[in-house]
Amino acid sequence: MKYPSPRRCDCTENLHGHKVADPYRWMEDPDGEETKKYVEEQNSITMPYLEKCCVKKVFHETLVDLFNFPKHGCPFKRGEKFYYNYNSGLQNQYVLYQQDKPGDVGEVFLDPNTFSEDGTVSVGSKSFSKDGQILAYTVSVSGSDWKTIKFMRSDTKEELDDVLHDVKFSCLSWTHDHKGLFYNRYPKASTKDLGTETNSNIHQKLYYHKLGTPQEEDILCLELPDQPHWMPGCEVSDCGSLLLVYISKGCEPVHKLWVHELPDMGLPQQFNFTKIADHFDGEYNFITNKERVLYFMTNLQADRYKLISINLDSPSQDKWEDIIPEKKSVLEWAACVRGDLLVTCYMEDCVNKLYIHKLETGVLVQEVSLPPGSVVGYSGRVQDSFIYFKFMSFINPGVIYYMDLSKGDQNFTAEIFKETEIKGFDSADYVTKQIFFTSKDGTKVPMFVTHNKDLVLDGKNPTLMYGYGGFNISLSPSYSCSRMIFIKYLGGIFVEVNMRGGGEYGNDWHHAGSLANKQNVFDDFISAGEELCRLNYTSPPKLAIEGGSNGGLLVAACANQRPDLFGAVICHVGVLDMYRFQKFTIGHAWMTEFGDPEKAEEWEWLRKYSPLHNIPEKGVYPATLLLTGDHDDRVVPLHSLKFIATLQHTLGAENPHPLLIRVDTKSGHGAGKPTAKRLLETADCYAFIADQLGATWRQ
Repeated sequence: MKYPSPRRCDCTENLHGHKVADPYRWMEDPDGEETKKYVEEQNSITMPYLEKCCVKKVFHETLVDLFNFPKHGCPFKRGEKFYYNYNSGLQNQYVLYQQDKPGDVGEVFLDPNTFSEDGTVSVGSKSFSKDGQILAYTVSVSGSDWKTIKFMRSDTKEELDDVLHDVKFSCLSWTHDHKGLFYNRYPKASTKDLGTETNSNIHQKLYYHKLGTPQEEDILCLELPDQPHWMPGCEVSDCGSLLLVYISKGCEPVHKLWVHELPDMGLPQQFNFTKIADHFDGEYNFITNKERVLYFMTNLQADRYKLISINLDSPSQDKWEDIIPEKKSVLEWAACVRGDLLVTCYMEDCVNKLYIHKLETGVLVQEVSLPPGSVVGYSGRVQDSFIYFKFMSFINPGVIYYMDLSKGDQNFTAEIFKETEIKGFDSADYVTKQIFFTSKDGTKVPMFVTHNKDLVLDGKNPTLMYGYGGFNISLSPSYSCSRMIFIKYLGGIFVEVNMRGGGEYGNDWHHAGSLANKQNVFDDFISAGEELCRLNYTSPPKLAIEGGSNGGLLVAACANQRPDLFGAVICHVGVLDMYRFQKFTIGHAWMTEFGDPEKAEEWEWLRKYSPLHNIPEKGVYPATLLLTGDHDDRVVPLHSLKFIATLQHTLGAENPHPLLIRVDTKSGHGAGKPTAKRLLETADCYAFIADQLGATWRQ
């Protein structure tokens, strides 16, 4: 295969005493003509190759057919109306419906599919005013992290004139006088095409917008000019009389907690915050409040989280009280309902468990019985006397349950409200097993293995191993049409690995796979692959690996370190240049996870595994497909462009396996990507995997 030959410049720099070449530095300009030409050259090779893959057409047709089923979100109440998100099957974006009561079809309230012909304009966050009369929602174009905030009335569906720009990573929190909301914005971007710029996102500020006024008159509530990387978010307490401000400096789950009184549930004349927690040593997720007593979920002195109360009349830390102490399992979230009950969701060995407690004492009321799987949706607030939650597993496409909590204090029943059915799919035909294997340093690590129940362990099964392993993000069981097609029609095995770096076992598990310990994540993933081969599920030529973002870093690093173990690599929007990631858009926030390349000691951590700088100079490299989007302003495309150029230059001439990149247009990091694009991209990935692993289609 003949690859492009992009220009190699003589860019070099001295990094902590080491001379480092960066011959493709010019690819960091996404709008440069040379970069655009290079992207076209790569796509002109990749797209025809993918079209010729044996199962591309049938996989895409089958995926479109099986994905075409109704998808419901949990109903939630705002004001006197109920709402739910719904997709009839193949709509590019979910539609928000309004109804008088759950179970009614209701009527379309907000339909992003009308915003653009190709579905590339999406709706993100939504927030109703306290009385449910006004909806604030964010709009994104082409998958960019940049958002525009718009407003509409819930009774007439009338769009208001208010429009807020320059918004990214923003809170949306209304004052209870219904007059306006708090939100975040950055200084005005310097580019015309938001989403393709690479400038660092710094100096985020907290503003208040009053409805009916121009954005230029918005009130600046908090700025941190001496700390350009810090980000101030906020929310208004359930009672409406308190503003809770959270200040973070990166992606580590810690932040400062400041509080301010809101007189008459509106704005104060000036802001003088009370600093409840002024160190970056804990995270505080607000649950509810009873007058001056605030309830938080925190990891302060609790690696697996606990629930505490803070009385604002005596807010010093030595006066804080434990309501639900830390347990062996990880407290993932908690919500107050009915004013006096707590719903808690724990992760126990990578599956979710639901419990109901008394709010003020933490006393357990009951466990909600669930099979092994995940709670992927929830609705129910302090003023509600009911909850809805959605359950899912690798072989269960989703069930929404309803619980009436209006009467009594125990023996509440979870009733099926809506069950997802997919034609031709019978969960009894498949099995999921959890296997604990031993990693390189002796640590026990779990993985889920899903396959046909009649699988033969002969070492010849095409296998796809997926992982993430970072940022305290936990992977739990979820249903995927494409993975089930891979299992059913290609005789495949799907494996999800719960490596260190994630949050599956709390902060200790996360920290064991971050900063100086990042290599543990790669060792865990490699050990998982070795274990699958040892147990005769598969063998290296039949083993593919896939990951995105931090997971893209994972699979690229593992391919560099053990190219002999894998038959194919799918790397979505990966963080691949670990020497310069902090210089672009929000990359500076990741230094709490990876380290600071400008510090010699921390650069040494990165030098050992940075995918761009550790491509082997010789040998056979597994078949590789990189994917990125031209509007990815989270992990900017330069990571993937520089990596594929280096990989092709170093090994492309002699490598027997394809080394390709697919660059999508009008596409970002993933959020808001229209269904049509997602299905095409997914079919391309699985067609590539099938070709490289020698998997054949079977009816």
